[in-house]
Amino acid sequence: MSAAPLVGYSSSSSEDEDEAKAGAQAQPGAGSCPRAQSPLPSQRLPVPDSVLHMFLGTEEGPEDDSAKHGGRVRTFPHERGNWATHVYVPYEAKEEFLDLLDMLLPRAQTYVPRLVRMEAFHLSLSQSVVLRHHWILPFVQALKDRMASFQGFFFIANRVKIYTNQEKTRTFVGLEVTSGHAQFLDLVSEVDRVMEEFDLTTFYQDPSFHISLAWCVGDARLQLEGQCLRELQVEDNCGRV
Repeated sequence: MSAAPLVGYSSSSSEDEDEAKAGAQAQPGAGSCPRAQSPLPSQRLPVPDSVLHMFLGTEEGPEDDSAKHGGRVRTFPHERGNWATHVYVPYEAKEEFLDLLDMLLPRAQTYVPRLVRMEAFHLSLSQSVVLRHHWILPFVQALKDRMASFQGFFFIANRVKIYTNQEKTRTFVGLEVTSGHAQFLDLVSEVDRVMEEFDLTTFYQDPSFHISLAWCVGDARLQLEGQCLRELQVEDNCGRV
């Protein structure tokens, strides 16, 4: 469908011309209605500089300064309303575990001095995913429902192993689980089902469950694997109780 063009017509009638002249000369309140006239162009008042610069940067996201986080960098950009989420089993360190860590960390630091001791310990059951704020409560409830039937179990983590994250931006020295692997797989299976319900990334296909002991920025596998790893394993065997 084509739009009909707007066409202007000129009047040849002298009567029209007379009316136009009369309308142009008529004054408001004189008993005749003047023809509509184009409004005067509006002019914006100038805005003071103090107001213009009052809210600069308020719509920008938070500054991502890795120096404030030990050199760590984000694996995905920050977005308002998004929450980084990670499902894990917390591990309460006993005295024997901390004694072992005190033996292993100085040895590893002779190869990579920038290694930092972990502040808390856990075993991961998921990758880091992003949740919208309104998903948090239903996500937690779904996890609780899935885990309600699980019973406690024993596991052993006694093999030193070197890990990196997927982006190779961080390296970890960890103790790998050597007994209880099947039970952790069952837990991950239930966590993965919840992830799928929320259209989130599931866990790795062949996970290596472990407790991270120390970390550093960057990919330090070449320095830590080989001779260093062999020495750490010897220390682990000597310090085992």
